[in-house]
Amino acid sequence: MQYNVLDALAMITREKNVDRKIVIESLVAGLQSAARKKLGAEAVIDARIDEVTGEMTVEHVKVVVDNVMDEDAELTIEEAQEEFGEEVQIGDELRWDLPIEEFGRNAILVAKQILVQKVREAERTNIFDTYKDRLNEIITGTVQQVDRGNVLVNLGRVEAMLPWREQIKGEKHHQGSSIRAQIVEVLDNAKGPQIILSRSHPEFLKSLFEQEVPEIQEGIVEIKAVAREPGTRSKIAVVSHDDRVDAVGSCVGMKGSRVQAVTRELAGERIDIVPWSAEASLLISRALSPAEVSTIILHDDVREATVVVNDDQLSKAIGKEGKNVRLAAKLTEWKIDLVSSREYHIRQRVRNEVSMDLNEMNGVSEKIALALRENGFTTINDLAECTLAELQTVPGIGEKTAETLQSTAMATIDELERIIESTVSEELALIAEDERPLFDESRLDDAGSDAADNTESAEARVEGDVVMPDGNLFEGFEDRVSELEDEVTVADELGDADAADEGDEPSPKE
Repeated sequence: MQYNVLDALAMITREKNVDRKIVIESLVAGLQSAARKKLGAEAVIDARIDEVTGEMTVEHVKVVVDNVMDEDAELTIEEAQEEFGEEVQIGDELRWDLPIEEFGRNAILVAKQILVQKVREAERTNIFDTYKDRLNEIITGTVQQVDRGNVLVNLGRVEAMLPWREQIKGEKHHQGSSIRAQIVEVLDNAKGPQIILSRSHPEFLKSLFEQEVPEIQEGIVEIKAVAREPGTRSKIAVVSHDDRVDAVGSCVGMKGSRVQAVTRELAGERIDIVPWSAEASLLISRALSPAEVSTIILHDDVREATVVVNDDQLSKAIGKEGKNVRLAAKLTEWKIDLVSSREYHIRQRVRNEVSMDLNEMNGVSEKIALALRENGFTTINDLAECTLAELQTVPGIGEKTAETLQSTAMATIDELERIIESTVSEELALIAEDERPLFDESRLDDAGSDAADNTESAEARVEGDVVMPDGNLFEGFEDRVSELEDEVTVADELGDADAADEGDEPSPKE
């Protein structure tokens, strides 16, 4: 029986991956609870398990006192001497062995429940402590169940969850299939630790490159920034700490083998790799690739950048559904305002044309304008951006005047911006109208093919020297031919009649 106890403890330790000491402590607590179930809730129970022999000892302990306050834990000197002899003195501890087989069925069930509960708690604590130290680590599991979009993943000793929001859009998971994901969160819930996985997190992409690129593992190449739209497109910025190693080439690999391995894992997600630079304008220019950037104007105070590109590069810079510029903004952590070179030059010209001098602003006299300039307020923007306290330092300007000047400056700037935007929009619309082709050549091709297939009707209209197809070019053609044939027949008949009147015989028709 003793050896069976040791075997049971070893099996629990192995299956639950719990420390043997914790299992023994749990069993001791169960034995103490079983004994109290029989003797009383306040009984002092001493339980021990010999880790070598497996022998279990349970003893009831009482203290010898003059006046008994707790019968479960104390006894009088007379009772003690009567049972243990005259040598017993006040304050001594007396022990009685409690055979386990006399506990009864209910007491044994209590011991079992406590043992199971303690082991389960220890297992949960062990799992939580293990996985909380594995945050951002990529693990491989098996899809156990797909429930309302959420995927339950079996990691062996524990289940993890891949929520719908952390999945790659359009990716399907089937029960029993293998899956790789990153641990992003470990929660200690009442039901046990809950491990949250992700395949859409930017760190997952970074970790995949760390696994595929030895130079990253060795610290030679570093991924400085990641921007990702899961399942479609991503950008990473890399830098090499060794001049002899090309950071981009290391991540791409021989014939693209490394980046293709990451792409396959991410369901075909396109990945752009750009060299990192501490210079913001250079990094923004690289992040907007494959578009070529003409000019970059940085506004450091608000961390915004106006990027000017040639007209033929604008669509590349924006990207499909705006992904390229959006990812570039995430990668660089700069707000990017894309503008074509044509629009930029038009805007600059219009801004210069509609600019307003300080003394032209409503409510600013020559005297006030002179005082403002002498104190450093040279433009309307200076009035709008300064504080009222700074404006009141100008001689002759009080609190009310300062408030009026600043509110007028703000309203003036808003009105000027509205005029600029309206003028720019009108000029761009006129340019677009002038560049619009006289007619759509593709419609001519469609009209020709439709006429050949005899599937649609078309009408032709003439504008100047250009024939514009607006339907079937041959509509009414057969009717017109019939009319012409009728006219020819009538003319022939008239000719025959004239010949008969003149006495000429009509020639026979072939």
